[in-house]
Amino acid sequence: MNAILHAQQLTKHYPGGVALDHVDFTAQAGESIAIIGPSGSGKTTLLHCLAGILRPDAGSVTLGRQAGALDLRTLSDAELSKLRREEFGFVFQQGMLLPELTAVENVALPLMLAGTDRRTSESRAAEWLAALGLAGKERRRLGELSGGQVQRVAIARAQVTGARVVFADEPTGALDSATSSEVLDVLLRSVAANGRTLLVVTHDPNVAERCGRVVELWDGRIIADSAGLGSTAASGNYNFKGAFNV
Repeated sequence: MNAILHAQQLTKHYPGGVALDHVDFTAQAGESIAIIGPSGSGKTTLLHCLAGILRPDAGSVTLGRQAGALDLRTLSDAELSKLRREEFGFVFQQGMLLPELTAVENVALPLMLAGTDRRTSESRAAEWLAALGLAGKERRRLGELSGGQVQRVAIARAQVTGARVVFADEPTGALDSATSSEVLDVLLRSVAANGRTLLVVTHDPNVAERCGRVVELWDGRIIADSAGLGSTAASGNYNFKGAFNV
C-alpha cells in the first residue's frame, strides 16, 4: 500500500488548551481507520486538519499523488475548497445535506459544482443511490426518509465524485443500534469496493472495531495505534463494485 495522507508534527491550539500536540499520522491507500478518544482528546481536530478544513498552527499534511505529494500548506483557501469537493468526501453525524433538495439532487450537487451537467450528474447519483439500497427514493426529500436512509444519501454524496479519501465524523452517532450497524455495513462495503481510504471519528467501540485500524488520542497525542477487525464482518446485499462510472 502507498501512503495517501501523511501528517508530521501537527499542532493546533485553542483558547485554554492544546488540541493537537505534535501528532504524526499516516493513512495508507485503501485503509479504514477509526480515530477514537474521549471528548476533547483532539480526534475531530485531527480529522479536520487532515481534510484541510482547519489549518494547523504548525506541522504539515501531505496528500499522496502519482505526480508527487501535495503539501496542503501550499494551497489557497479556494484550492483547499476544490480539493475537498473533488478528492475528499465527508459523512457527518447529521448528514449535512440540504433539506430542500431531493436525495438525487443532494448526491448530484458536488458533481454539478465541479462542472458536470445536471443530467449526467443525476444519472450517476441515481446509480449510487440504487447501489446503496435507495432505488425508487431518488426524488424524495430528506424529511421523507428515515435517519438511516439519510445517512446512505450522505455516503453516496461523499463518494460520487470519485473521492479518494472519505472522512466520517460520528456517522452513526444519531442512529439506533440496529440502524447504526446497517449504515456502517453500507459505508465500509462501499468504500472498500471502490478502493477508497476511510477515516472515521467515533465514540462507539462497535464502530471502531469494524475498521481495519484503530488510532486512539488522549490530550492531543496518539497513545495507541492497533489493528481492528477490519470490514470483513460487514453484511448485507449491496452491489457496489463496478456499479459506478467515476
